[in-house]
Amino acid sequence: MLKLKSTLLISIFSIIFSFSTPIYSSNLNIILNKKVNFDIPEESGQTYNMPWINDNDFLEAKEVYDTPILIAGFCSVLVDPLPGEEYNVALAAKSISGHVVKPSKIFSQNERIGPYTKRRGYKDGSSFAENQIVTTEGGGVCKIATSLYNLAVLSNLEIVERYFHSMPVNYVPYGQDATVAYGIKDFRFKNTTEGNILIWSELIGNRLYMGFYGSKRPPKVTWTHEVTDIVKPSLKYIRNTSLAKGEMVLKIKGIEGANVKSIITIEYSDGAVETKKMSPSYYFPLPEVIEIN
Repeated sequence: MLKLKSTLLISIFSIIFSFSTPIYSSNLNIILNKKVNFDIPEESGQTYNMPWINDNDFLEAKEVYDTPILIAGFCSVLVDPLPGEEYNVALAAKSISGHVVKPSKIFSQNERIGPYTKRRGYKDGSSFAENQIVTTEGGGVCKIATSLYNLAVLSNLEIVERYFHSMPVNYVPYGQDATVAYGIKDFRFKNTTEGNILIWSELIGNRLYMGFYGSKRPPKVTWTHEVTDIVKPSLKYIRNTSLAKGEMVLKIKGIEGANVKSIITIEYSDGAVETKKMSPSYYFPLPEVIEIN
């Protein structure tokens, strides 16, 4: 028996070390978790190869709810997430994953995963309040709303309620963001397909993956944005005594404010083309924050 176990271990390690490139512990974990060959984009956008493709719970849900097709996939790449954001996004992503929206039903983010309070496990995170960055319970869950918004548009679903941020965000283009505030602002869309829509999502590192699954592929949807009335960001200095004398550190990169008119072009399989005006967006500039001593 000992000889058999030794032989088995040798065989396993032989397989691992037979790869032409080195396999580090992180790569080994990916192999063992079957999270292989999924997209790892550098910028937010439509995604086709999702990390949960071999997950047993996901495969079972697809079969139970008859949602075999990836209608649309999206990855939000979180650029320099502010304190508390990643934790809150991971918690919200887990809460929404596996939810099913039936035909003709309206999905509400606030109803599904709100309120975003410490009692429900959320931490303090950064949020926008007009032209200020503030700390609130559940700060960061707008990344969920933004991902849902992009997926609903790519899936050619009806947008029932959407609000833009007061200042531009640094992870999606102008006009493609959505924000929520429990009891005040919500993100909602309607399932206008004839079948169920299964939502699956997961935060891996600083990338929020989310997919809509159903029974029929949507038409091709393309965004176009007209950006006008550009306003330069201001500079804001914050004293940080832990820095060396005279040292300066860029904490938040400023983003120009603007007015944005967005249009989507929908190309159907029969060759027909349709354009739709989306709700406009108006942004204060996001100040550039520099720590200095």
